[in-house]
Amino acid sequence: MSKYIEIAREISKRITSKRYPADSYLPSENELCEEFGASRDTVRKALNLLAERKRILKEKKGSRVLPVDIVTFPTSGLISFKELAAHSSQEIETDVIQFGLIDDPVILEKLSMPEGSKAVQIIRIRTYDKERIIEDRDYLNPGIIPGLTPEIAQNSLYEYIEQTLRLPIGFARKEITVEPASAFDAEHMDLNGNTLLVVVRSNTYLEDARLFEYTESRHRPDKFRFIDFSRRERL
Repeated sequence: MSKYIEIAREISKRITSKRYPADSYLPSENELCEEFGASRDTVRKALNLLAERKRILKEKKGSRVLPVDIVTFPTSGLISFKELAAHSSQEIETDVIQFGLIDDPVILEKLSMPEGSKAVQIIRIRTYDKERIIEDRDYLNPGIIPGLTPEIAQNSLYEYIEQTLRLPIGFARKEITVEPASAFDAEHMDLNGNTLLVVVRSNTYLEDARLFEYTESRHRPDKFRFIDFSRRERL
């Protein structure tokens, strides 16, 4: 394992255990270099990794620790739920409630699949500390992603795609809206009085630009922070 990954994991553990509490600042780069016996470049790579995983926010003053009592959802990156859960201090579970083939023309169009074909539909409920607060609706093209099973969906779709099928995932186009919760949402989620959900729709592509997945991820708004990083462009 690379040195910078070891450092990132150790700092992540300290954040989870609240040795570095939310809104505090990590030790300086010089202090981290001395503690871990690493070069400045290695420490910076570790901090960049933590920033990508939304464990810290890099500011002029230093690296500020982000809260761990709510889910920080990375809108600008591509990270699987399993990878996100691995860096959470909360008790997290996944339940596959629907798995099968559908020929819904709206979904087929979103996947650029021909009329008459069928897409794989997977609906999963994500539970954080005994509360059902995410509903993920995934639709995949089985011609590109073959061999899907409920067991794979229970574990990690991205892990299966990248490690078993050896298909590198490239990029995604995302849209975020706020919408009324449906009767289906109310049945399968713990809405806790919320009547609106944050919905993230994604079209995800392989590195070779093939569209393989369309996702609607429905989130209870009081439990999530959506973070993105933007750079000013001068016209």
